[in-house]
Amino acid sequence: MLRLLSLLQTHRFWPGQELAERLEVSERTLRRDVDRLRELGYPVDASRGVAGGYQLRSGAAMPPLLLDDEEAVAIAVGLRTAAGGAVDGIEETSVRALTKVIQVMPPRLRRRVDALQAYTVPAFWGQGGGPTVDADALTVIAQACRDDERLRFGYTTRDGRETTRLVEPHRLVSLGRRWYLVAWDIERRDWRTFRVDRLSGPRATGARFRQRELPGGDAAAFVRDQISSIPTQFQVVVEVRAPAADVKRVVSRWGAVEAVDDRSCRLLMSVDSLDWPAFVLATIGADFHVVRPPELRDHLRTTADLLARNTAPDP
Repeated sequence: MLRLLSLLQTHRFWPGQELAERLEVSERTLRRDVDRLRELGYPVDASRGVAGGYQLRSGAAMPPLLLDDEEAVAIAVGLRTAAGGAVDGIEETSVRALTKVIQVMPPRLRRRVDALQAYTVPAFWGQGGGPTVDADALTVIAQACRDDERLRFGYTTRDGRETTRLVEPHRLVSLGRRWYLVAWDIERRDWRTFRVDRLSGPRATGARFRQRELPGGDAAAFVRDQISSIPTQFQVVVEVRAPAADVKRVVSRWGAVEAVDDRSCRLLMSVDSLDWPAFVLATIGADFHVVRPPELRDHLRTTADLLARNTAPDP
């Protein structure tokens, strides 16, 4: 019955004969097991005839689910994040659901959940989008952080060079949708920040180490400082006719805002793409003057022309 439920939870339509062959039972036994699932609250639809078969549909209540290892870990980590207040208003419900999931988890999966949660530092930063990372890689890195075990992996640098790194991992940090590993680089004998989406084949070496003290002690702040120090293509300066406090709410941590007087301020940003300054200026919704770079003026004109062309009344 559990194998039958696992197949039905794919929500595809299963011909009766194919399902019976997969389960190595007779079609009569299959019908009996389907009836048992219905008694337990699983809404299984059946169609008769030569092309007959079975399909699990959405019901009025939530029946028990079968989860594989990766799904169980993902749900537990998500619930822990929500229980910590990342999503407003569902903390108590998340705690109750998390308790039920953890109670039935095998110890090996519980250790993975604990490692990924304990050695990840959430840092809320106004960054939308970003590359995806491999969940297995995150788990391997988190376990190495927890176990104080040296880690080896391939890494693609910002300029595209392929390297191999041996590190003493300290913490995982999430900024928006990007993940970063803070670690002591053994060959370079210094602290480094690695983007996890540029990292490949992480594996624990089995060699243990004693954790060093991270400068400043705050992994999230360390990552922000490292990102801010990376040279960028454009240094943006814009005079905005709006109070500094209003502009700061839009810019968040992606730029600096200097008050000129009560009604105006100066916006400073270091960027590789002019799309973000254009979005910020449009969101502020106030008059402004671009001091530099001149490329920003051209970019804004091009963007304005595009919007105007596509919002004109139909002929």
